[in-house]
Amino acid sequence: MERLLGLMRTLRSEKGCPWDREQTLQSLKPYLLEECYEALDALNSGDRARLCDELGDVLLQIVFQSQIASEEGSFCFDDVATAISDKLVRRHPHVFGEVKVSGSAEVTRNWEAIKKVEKGEPRKSAVDGVPRSAPALHKAQQIQKRAARVGFDWDTVHQVVDKVEEEVGEVKEAMASGDPKKIKEEIGDLLFAAVNLSRFLGHNAEEALDETIEKFTRRFQGIEQRLHAQGRTMSDCKLAELDAIWNEIKAAE
Repeated sequence: MERLLGLMRTLRSEKGCPWDREQTLQSLKPYLLEECYEALDALNSGDRARLCDELGDVLLQIVFQSQIASEEGSFCFDDVATAISDKLVRRHPHVFGEVKVSGSAEVTRNWEAIKKVEKGEPRKSAVDGVPRSAPALHKAQQIQKRAARVGFDWDTVHQVVDKVEEEVGEVKEAMASGDPKKIKEEIGDLLFAAVNLSRFLGHNAEEALDETIEKFTRRFQGIEQRLHAQGRTMSDCKLAELDAIWNEIKAAE
């Protein structure tokens, strides 16, 4: 760790790298996001060596921003490490204190209670605190979870399914009206309802959609490969033929 911190200090020094010296906390934002996504890809791949490498890239972003903040006089890496260490101790009184818990559910409740005390001012709304920069599906699910915690939730899954079907009908009505703004609004409502169904059934909507995207990509590329072997492209085929090949690939899976 000391070696990594020293390397970053050198890279940011007058004798260091021009690109590294030009960076700011704001300019590094896209890299932090990108490296987190790449770490998730590595995690999902099951390749532990790749995951190790990508976690190093995430750590670099933390070290990079800490160094810039240190130069500003705001905080340094030691402050970051100390803060998270102190937080872990505070939020695990059942490990580092005398609190007794019955299981993970009680741990979660205690965690949230401690978190509220740490934040000082109580939230004005039960759905406050979800990061604005989070992906929309994730943000929708987190807001729905918070609303459910205070009792704003459906009683049965059938009610959730009915809501999804209701939103499909409203999308059709908006399409019939020809109003682009209304169509967009109703599509958003439909997506929100679909996320709610996923949450209610215990699934992560972001992960569910990501798996579907992977499935679509795999099958689409399968069609391309078959046609390529025949010396053809998709533009040479009618939709019915492409759909038939799709179904063959789907059946083979």
